[in-house]
Amino acid sequence: MIGYVTLGSNDMARAAAFYDALLGEIGAKRLWSSPGGIGWGVNMKTPSLALMAPFDGQPASVGNGTMVALVVKETAQVDALYTKAMALGAKDEGAAGPRGSSFYGAYFRDPDGNKLCVFCIPTQA
Repeated sequence: MIGYVTLGSNDMARAAAFYDALLGEIGAKRLWSSPGGIGWGVNMKTPSLALMAPFDGQPASVGNGTMVALVVKETAQVDALYTKAMALGAKDEGAAGPRGSSFYGAYFRDPDGNKLCVFCIPTQA
C-alpha cells in the first residue's frame, strides 16, 4: 500500500552519501534525482525512499514519533545495515536483535535525525 516515503534534509550532499551507501547494501539504487531531491529503490514499481528539501523553503525537521521501517529478508542483513549505518554516522536508537518471538530489528537516526528501523520476520526453525 505504501508507494514511497519522503524524508527531509538540510544537507543533501551528506544525506545522499549516507543513503547511497546504506541502501546499496540491500540492492537499492538511485531511481531519480532532481535539484530538490533524490529517490532510491529497487525499481519504479515497488516502494521507495525519497529525500527532499522541504517545498516551503523552511528547514527540514524530524517528526516526533515518525519512523520509516525498511524490511529485509534475514537477520544478517539487519545486522549488516545497522553496522553500516553506525559507520556512516547514524545515531543508535536500539541495536540489532530480537524484539519478541517473531521480529528482529535495529533502530537508528540518520545524520539529519530521521528515525529508521531495519527489520525482518525470521523464519521459524
